[in-house]
Amino acid sequence: MNRLLTTFGLTALLLGVGGCDGGASDSESSDHADHGHVADAEPAKGPNNGRLLVDDDFGIELAIFETGVPPEFRVWMTDAGTPVPPEEVDLRVTLTRLGNVQDHIGFARQGDFLRGDTVVYEPHSFVVSIDAQYRGQVHSWSYDNLEGRTQIGPDIAAAFGLATELVGEATIKETVSVYGRIEPNREQQRIVSARYDGSIQSILVSEGDNVKAGQALATIESNESLNNYTLAAPINGIVTHRTANPGEQTSGRPLFTITDTSTVWAEFSVFPSDRARVREGAIVTLRTADTAPQQQGVIARLNTIAEPNQSVLARVVLDNSQGTLLPGSFVSATIEVAEHPVALAVKRTGLQSFRDFTVVYAQVGDTYEVRMLDLGRQDAEWIEVLGGIDAGVRYVTTNSYLVKADIEKSGASHDH
Repeated sequence: MNRLLTTFGLTALLLGVGGCDGGASDSESSDHADHGHVADAEPAKGPNNGRLLVDDDFGIELAIFETGVPPEFRVWMTDAGTPVPPEEVDLRVTLTRLGNVQDHIGFARQGDFLRGDTVVYEPHSFVVSIDAQYRGQVHSWSYDNLEGRTQIGPDIAAAFGLATELVGEATIKETVSVYGRIEPNREQQRIVSARYDGSIQSILVSEGDNVKAGQALATIESNESLNNYTLAAPINGIVTHRTANPGEQTSGRPLFTITDTSTVWAEFSVFPSDRARVREGAIVTLRTADTAPQQQGVIARLNTIAEPNQSVLARVVLDNSQGTLLPGSFVSATIEVAEHPVALAVKRTGLQSFRDFTVVYAQVGDTYEVRMLDLGRQDAEWIEVLGGIDAGVRYVTTNSYLVKADIEKSGASHDH
């Protein structure tokens, strides 16, 4: 999806989704209202900054408390405005999350309030159902407390290029970063000298010329026979060095260097802190300074002699049949030094920020909702998940920023 998609276009398309389903449930209707920017009235708040709920003269203040403790419910009760002792009320709260997952919360007295016995884990996005029994009467309430949630129909999701995968196992590849340069493959170079010393009559190629095996490079008159003979290229390649000019004597010296550039060497400096973990045969992913695609290779040779800066050179032989790797150019790379299978991982392309959390967006039907993640090890593709989402959950891996944009547009608040 082109990131130049305007906010106006995104809003218009998604508002169309929000108005299509006439048979939505109460919670879904609330979600659609948020999606269409129809603001609900701000709920009444109590002295503890909790939501006030009143039935006849009996009322409760329900708050999520998370100062110095994991998030938990705390509840204060009143009867006609007078505080009610906590032990006189039997309270139960059910949270119905996306996918019809239910959390049942019981309460016990602590001081002048009732304290929930279950952590209210993120996201705090659920339908809240409350039953309070007081003096033989049952008082019930239900309301939506939705955040980080939106609805996007399948046609719009396809138009936006949203792609999804299931949370599951992955292998995290540990790497070290190295830097180096492209060098000619010196095993594919040939130094060409005259077979018989003599006078150079003509030179037929210049430095930088491409030549084929058997192609004439020079004509030489033999000092012994005084006959001319042709000096030919031994391999296909480029003339990378020429020391011969017409009228000179060959004098047993090298006249040309022919280099086959269909393969090149990438030589990287491996420093002492990483030396013990780098092995021949390790996979190397190479990046050039331009926009050419990444290339992969393996370490063919790890030098046993230290350079003046105490690094050792690691050599990778790379295919250069397209001629995109220029000898002398600087490159960077990562070398794989270990693999760590993990039980849960998500793709880094799906990550977004939400409040103070790193999140992905879980998908259940047409509904998308944040999942706050506790993260571990990572590599270029995967990041380990230590908590916040379960195996088998479908989540957005591509263009997740569009889901984030729609959620931010809806302005759903974090109501405690």
